[in-house]
Amino acid sequence: MNFLFRLRRSITALALCAAAATPALAEQPLTIGLIPAEDSQAMIESSRQVLAKLEQQLGMPVKPFVATDYNGVIEALRSKKLDVAYLGPFSYVLANSVADVEAFAVAVTKKTGQSAYKSVIIARKDSGIASTADLKRRTFAFVDPTSASGHLFPKSGLLQAGYDPDTYFSRVIFSGSHDASILAVANKKVDAAAVADRILASAIAKGQVKADELEIVWSSQPIPESPMVWRKDLDPALKAKIAKALAGVKDLPWGDQGVLDGFQPTNDAAYNVVRDTAKLLQLDLRSMK
Repeated sequence: MNFLFRLRRSITALALCAAAATPALAEQPLTIGLIPAEDSQAMIESSRQVLAKLEQQLGMPVKPFVATDYNGVIEALRSKKLDVAYLGPFSYVLANSVADVEAFAVAVTKKTGQSAYKSVIIARKDSGIASTADLKRRTFAFVDPTSASGHLFPKSGLLQAGYDPDTYFSRVIFSGSHDASILAVANKKVDAAAVADRILASAIAKGQVKADELEIVWSSQPIPESPMVWRKDLDPALKAKIAKALAGVKDLPWGDQGVLDGFQPTNDAAYNVVRDTAKLLQLDLRSMK
């Protein structure tokens, strides 16, 4: 009788330990890195609803991380401090070359129904700048050395038009974010800047700048949309859950992306156009890590 009592007590204790251990496992967060299109707090706030929905569908905490620049997110991926990240097209190509990551999904918005966007060069309408030919000896802002729409594609476009960005402008700065570049033009800190078209549209919609004060003087070819990437060594079951959860994230605003209509699958080959542009610029990706 004493033996049966002790056995039941042992089984009960084991069951209680197992029950206590289950929440602990569920509390392991999924860490997600976000590119600094805006300042860190604004980026987290604009992603709040999407992250909350993702957390709900995954059944696990989701912890956002925004670095001060693109390389900060790439380094966090490489050191395995992040599981998943939202990267720009070029920063993804760079991350793919120095860290064990791969693109797996891109956002689709209800407004465009597309998974591509463009780089644009903007100037104030009262600046006297109406084309790239008017940019000579002007001040100019790129976003970040590893930004596709804020550096790589506009630089390539200028070179193809016969202008060397290294000597064409009187002064060049890297602002750190698309919003900062847009405001720099609006506030006459620089004469022109290269930014993503959808981020410009978002800044106008939010009242940060006035559409009638700015004009687009150049536009790029379509650029493959900023991808969601994951570390290749993540558990396959977790990858499947993440992809399924993102596909179901709809009817929610996500920063400059607008209202989402889910995420569709993508792969590394979709970003070969970015690699080709990097080759045109003779960029050594590994030297930029």
